[in-house]
Amino acid sequence: MRGMGAIPTKDPIQDYIRNGVVCIDKPSGPTSHEVVVWVRKILEVSRTGHAGTLDPKVTGVLPVFIENATKLVRFLQTSGKEYVALMRLHGDASEKRIREAFNLFKGKIYQRPPLKSAVKKVLRIREIYESEILEVDGRDVLFRVRTEAGTYIRKLCTDIGEVIGTGAHMQELRRTKTGLFDENSAFTLHDLLDAYVIYKETGEERYLREIIKPMEIAVKDMKKVVVKDTAVSAICYGADLSARGICYIEKGIKAGDDVAIFTLKNEVVAIGKALADSERMLNAKSGIMVETERVIMDRDMYPRFWKSKSQG
Repeated sequence: MRGMGAIPTKDPIQDYIRNGVVCIDKPSGPTSHEVVVWVRKILEVSRTGHAGTLDPKVTGVLPVFIENATKLVRFLQTSGKEYVALMRLHGDASEKRIREAFNLFKGKIYQRPPLKSAVKKVLRIREIYESEILEVDGRDVLFRVRTEAGTYIRKLCTDIGEVIGTGAHMQELRRTKTGLFDENSAFTLHDLLDAYVIYKETGEERYLREIIKPMEIAVKDMKKVVVKDTAVSAICYGADLSARGICYIEKGIKAGDDVAIFTLKNEVVAIGKALADSERMLNAKSGIMVETERVIMDRDMYPRFWKSKSQG
């Protein structure tokens, strides 16, 4: 277990693993759930989870959260995604016509999930942040797209094909980024297995530490509130964050934003909902500033500076 003021990257290896995230380069074939189970078995841990399902045939970036880090999963499922897809047209079309159709699918679009998906088939709005045609080769169109979470690329290909007038389907798909995780930070299951075997047989931790990252990296993009050591234990027991417990506040926080609560040693304590903007938090002398939504840190990592009801 982490001690008071432990820097996450310096954790003992077993604590480092159970508070870690590994970005797997998912192969074609297994389900995301199967990959998560394999990670669990390789690392001999009790819990693993992922943020963002990939269909069995889809490859690419799949962050897997280990034990204590699984508490972060639901807050990261809405992270933006980036894909490279191969779309195959069902008839001939000029490159100009293809590019014109692609340009219509930018910004907010309507989508109805495909029949094979597990979610309710209702019309919904999703946003295409960016799309780029990489290559057109006859009826094959290779493109990159950056989207809001929950966007179906298979359905996007079908819809674009209808606009072109030829019809189309998704031939291949690879996720290249989800949130802060991209291909450069992804490792294969074999890489993970090799690193763990080396650690078990020789005690060498370096390869495992290169592959597994502290869970704090997963919330790096969230607005941050840093708290005093005296406030940490109370938050770990479910208390909301008061103005008196705040040490530092990032600019740009608005009331209603999800914020990550950190210690002075850069350990994530909890995820909360801001009840005030940055300026008000900075100037407040009292009152609740952040409502605790999910405690991440284990209890009693920091000493208590508060009295429970049983203590009077």
